Amino acid sequence: MNKIVLITGATSGIGHATARKFAENNYDLIITGRRKERLEKLKKELLENNKKIRVLPLAFDVRSLSEVVENLGNLDRDWQNIDILVNNAGLAVGLSHIDDGVIDDWERMIDTNIKGLLYITRVVSPGMVERGRGHILNIGSIAGKEVYENGNVYCATKHAVDALSRSMRIDLVKHGIKVSNIAPGLVKTEFSDVRFKGDKEKAEVPYKGMKPLSGEDIADVILYCVSLPDHVNINDVLIMPTAQASATIVNRD
Repeated sequence: MNKIVLITGATSGIGHATARKFAENNYDLIITGRRKERLEKLKKELLENNKKIRVLPLAFDVRSLSEVVENLGNLDRDWQNIDILVNNAGLAVGLSHIDDGVIDDWERMIDTNIKGLLYITRVVSPGMVERGRGHILNIGSIAGKEVYENGNVYCATKHAVDALSRSMRIDLVKHGIKVSNIAPGLVKTEFSDVRFKGDKEKAEVPYKGMKPLSGEDIADVILYCVSLPDHVNINDVLIMPTAQASATIVNRD
């Protein structure tokens, strides 16, 4: 019987690539996101490429506790035993100094990156505790290790993900549950499009003159982490493009 993986934010970027990677390796998938049509398209693609797996798309917003509970708290019995949780849903919105920050941007980041992760984990982790096994992977960021100008609230949310990963590990270790924090540097996905609110020209600036990571690169790391023996856990991964030395130091051609 295939293991079951739940991936949040599977409609694009790292989540989308991770779903493909797990499907290629014969995992059953629960894929979530807000864009139903993208989830259905991804389901069709995954099943066309591998007839040995099952895919359950669930369209909801991780920022809403009621939607999280409605969708994940009442799963059919065949889907309840989630082995791996990839807390991938997250975003950066805006790039402002703290004194002129946009409150709505702050709330979107806090509600998605912190509260959404907590809501999902609160609903899924009790089943892992009951079964005495499981693996939770939280997608953090270099912004959870450093801070930079204009990054204030986004950096704070990713520092929270880092801290939550460490505290989850302490809380869940006695139940045999693994917790991994995956912290990428520059990854070219829809991330910058969202941060710059659709301004394509600005969204390209962070990647100019260098080769960034791809969603597939991060998916490879996630699969490696979950493929290790039961007694081995990767606690924390900081993965960067070769051209990036820190959050703000990048070698550009």
